[in-house]
Amino acid sequence: MKNEELNVATLAEEIGAAMAPLAPFEVIFVNDGSTDDTAGAIARTRARFPWLREVRHAASCGQSAAVLSGVRAATAPVCCTLDGDGQNPPSELPNLLAPLLADTTGTVGLVAGQRVDRQDTASKRLGSRAANALRRRLLKDDTRDTGCGLKAFPRQVFLSLPFFDHIHRYLPAMVKREGYQIVLVDVTHRARAEGRSNYTNFGRAMVGVLDLVGVWWLLRRRKVQRVVHSDAWQGAAARLPAGGDAA
Repeated sequence: MKNEELNVATLAEEIGAAMAPLAPFEVIFVNDGSTDDTAGAIARTRARFPWLREVRHAASCGQSAAVLSGVRAATAPVCCTLDGDGQNPPSELPNLLAPLLADTTGTVGLVAGQRVDRQDTASKRLGSRAANALRRRLLKDDTRDTGCGLKAFPRQVFLSLPFFDHIHRYLPAMVKREGYQIVLVDVTHRARAEGRSNYTNFGRAMVGVLDLVGVWWLLRRRKVQRVVHSDAWQGAAARLPAGGDAA
């Protein structure tokens, strides 16, 4: 959340209602260097919802850094993300969690929402469509909408990825790079009710070209090793003295 004080209470209420059937849960609002009263709004809302926590950045670091801070602070093994502007309906959260909760093999590394009937300006939709088409062609991630904030993943999968700014837009490609399965879920979208967007098409385009080249390089350099046997840990443990510890 960056300068989203008017959206804090409503978003928390909707998340609480959507997640109630799946309790217990925790919700972390990452305050990304807001200059309005987002912090005060979160504090007032926490008094109503004990499952709500805040992580606050001293200065704005961007969405990927905010996601990383939230995932690091999380205590649950499965994480869901959504944008703080209210355009991602929290009612979609159970739909994102379902494939992960049903996965008994540990092969699903990401459930990615794909927006249908986007409630954005025409210029933003066209810019996003062009960027998505170029990304799909170059990265072959088979995802039509990586910019959707609604995503779910095992916490440890996300933390194992090489972090870089704007990684949130390339999670399907990066998770697929690690050998995991990607599940795509169509989700609804709605217009922003309060506040204004922190993004511009020009700003996204400027960083997008460099990001694409960097991610393309990472995908080409990855070698997935399939370990069929390892007794390294057992050997290390056998060499420990009585009462010893290992890091």
